Amino acid sequence: MTVKESLSLKSRIVSHARDLGFDMVRVTTADPFPQDAKSAVESIKEGRMDGMPWFTEERVERAADPQKLLPGAKSIIAVAVSYLPREEENHPGNLAGRVARYAQWTDYHAAMKSGLRKLAYALPEMAGAPVRSRVFVDDGSLLERAVVRRAGIGWFGKNSNILTASHGSWVFLGALLTDLSLEPDEPLLKNCGSCVTCIEQCPTGAIVAPYVIDAPRCISYLTIENRGAIPRDLRPLVGDWVFGCDICQEVCPVNRGVTGKSMAGLKRTGFSWIELVPLLSMSQEEFSAGFKDSPIKRAKLAGMQRNACVALGNIGDVRAAPALGEALLEGVPMVRAHAAWALGRIGGGAAERFLEEAALNEQDPAVLEEIEAARRAVCHAEEPVGRRPL
Repeated sequence: MTVKESLSLKSRIVSHARDLGFDMVRVTTADPFPQDAKSAVESIKEGRMDGMPWFTEERVERAADPQKLLPGAKSIIAVAVSYLPREEENHPGNLAGRVARYAQWTDYHAAMKSGLRKLAYALPEMAGAPVRSRVFVDDGSLLERAVVRRAGIGWFGKNSNILTASHGSWVFLGALLTDLSLEPDEPLLKNCGSCVTCIEQCPTGAIVAPYVIDAPRCISYLTIENRGAIPRDLRPLVGDWVFGCDICQEVCPVNRGVTGKSMAGLKRTGFSWIELVPLLSMSQEEFSAGFKDSPIKRAKLAGMQRNACVALGNIGDVRAAPALGEALLEGVPMVRAHAAWALGRIGGGAAERFLEEAALNEQDPAVLEEIEAARRAVCHAEEPVGRRPL
């Protein structure tokens, strides 16, 4: 294929991808990503990926070499889709927790994979020859952020997100690995310069250095990937987030003035905020039905109830005490532990009575420790006056 033919084919592919709903489409080679692999392995060795046992050195080695994912691969078609909602939903009230913007949509994996598969099916006809390809959207073994950075869709922000000039960091990423030889695009000559706003504004200090994230301190990790207790010293810093966190994106200057847009197949779930009290008494059947098409199901029912307890403790509204008391007496151990902590934060007579009753019946040592710590906190706290500022 001549250079002219390659450019013509690439132009048709990009146009078709845009017709399928992708906001940004660029191409890079299928060469390895050695520097990105080195950085990822360093994070693993230094414990910054603790709690995610699936993220191994072997996985990184495979993810950084497209030839191991599709032997004979020559190009990668990189895509991005904006997920910033056009309009924010109204806050439902004081006893509600925040949800990261990406989770306000139906699961993006299915929609983006569907679009990329349609693009893959169209390639043989466009090329006039058989074409081998493979689709990746965030949950497979490919370093998508490295791909889109080298393709010139965006650049790495110091919060490790990909930043784009047109859509900010509010983008879903995907890639189509193919054995077609396409003319590659150039990376962008952009960076964050001296800006460190995201580092300074991260509540838990999870951005330990530019481009370096200590995942076990990140609110997104704590509320989604984490399957155990949220460390006590980090709970007050989580605020009212119950699924993910957008703070490092909200404060980023690149995101100012960015407008929302969405790909066909993505639908709003309505979960920009979640009412917390009903969540505490939700059954597994209700959770599965209510969040069936939402990324929120990834955190599991017990994880979301744990997160609700932490958010209610930080909100500090005494109206939450009865629901937390019931969770303390009836929930699974992890939820009981965090309900105790929340009651200790809220304080007052109702919280004290629930903690005393639980102390008489609790058998789990870890939960008992939380109850005793909460009782001490109640004894030393002033009488609550309603909602505490976050």
